[in-house]
Amino acid sequence: MVGTASEHTGTEGVDGGVGVTALLVAAARAIETHRHDSLAQDPFAEHFVHAAPGCAGWPVRVEQADGGDANPLWGRFARYFGLRTRVLDDFVQGALGTGARQVVLLGAGLDTRAFRLDRPTDSVVYEVDRAGVLAFKEQVLDELAAVPRGGRVAVPVDLRDDWVSALTGAGFDSAAPSIWLAEGLLFYLPPEAETYLVETVDRLTADGSALAFEMKVEKDLLAYRDSPIYTATHAQIGIDLLSLFDHAPRPDSVGALTARNWSARVHTPFEFTQRHGRGPLPEPNDALEGNRWVLATKDGR
Repeated sequence: MVGTASEHTGTEGVDGGVGVTALLVAAARAIETHRHDSLAQDPFAEHFVHAAPGCAGWPVRVEQADGGDANPLWGRFARYFGLRTRVLDDFVQGALGTGARQVVLLGAGLDTRAFRLDRPTDSVVYEVDRAGVLAFKEQVLDELAAVPRGGRVAVPVDLRDDWVSALTGAGFDSAAPSIWLAEGLLFYLPPEAETYLVETVDRLTADGSALAFEMKVEKDLLAYRDSPIYTATHAQIGIDLLSLFDHAPRPDSVGALTARNWSARVHTPFEFTQRHGRGPLPEPNDALEGNRWVLATKDGR
C-alpha cells in the first residue's frame, strides 16, 4: 500500500509547473483504467496521485468527479488522455513487433509502459526526465514492488541539459533501431528546442526506427483561453495550462522529418475516437481542436 502524501518527501519535480501535469495525466490514466470500456490499463497510475502532496484528493474514478463524465476535466479531458495512451501503446508495440528493442521516453514523467506493456524481455525502456520526477516515480513503484517487463533504465537529466550524453552513457545504441515517444512534451518547449530535439532524434536513430509526438497547430492559443477544458483544469486543480505552453510559432517538425527520409502521418485525436468507438469528439471552442498526433517511421530511402 502506498503511503499518504505526508509520508512522501521525494516529490521534487512533480509539485509545480510542468511537472505537476504528469500527475494530471496519471489521474486521467487511473480514471481510464477503472472504466468498464477502458482503452488502456495502468494499475500504477492512481498510486502516484495518492502519493503526491496537493492532489491526493483528486478523483481516480470518474464517478468521484463532480458531474461525473460531464466534467470537462475528469470526463472529456481524461478521455483524451486515455485515448492518447492507447494510441501510443499500440504504436510502441507495433514497432517492437518489427524488431526494435530500444524505447526512449523523452520527458517520461510518470509513464509506466516499462511495467505494463507486454514486450520482449530483451527490450529496454529508457526513461529520460528530471531527477526529482524519476525519484518520485521510483519511490512509489518500489513500494508497490513493481517489476518491469524487460529492461528499464532511468536517465535522470533535464532535457535542457546534455541528455544525449546521459542517454548514450546509459547504454543506448544509436546503431540499432529504436522507438521514441515525446508524449505531451513539445508544446512546452520553445521552437528552437523542438527543432533541436527532432534533429537529434534523427541523428541518434537507425533505419527502422519510429517516433511519435504530440503537437498543437493553433496560430493563437489564447483564442481558446475560455475553453471548458482549460478553465476547468485551472479552477479544479490550479493548473493553468496556457501559461505553461510556449506561445511562439511552431517549427515544421513534420516537414523536417520528411526531408530526412521519415514517413510521418499526422492524425487528429478524433480519428482515433472514431476507430475505437470512444473518446473526445469535436466541440465548439475546443481546446483539443488543434492537437495532432504524429506517428513516424525512418525509412532510410
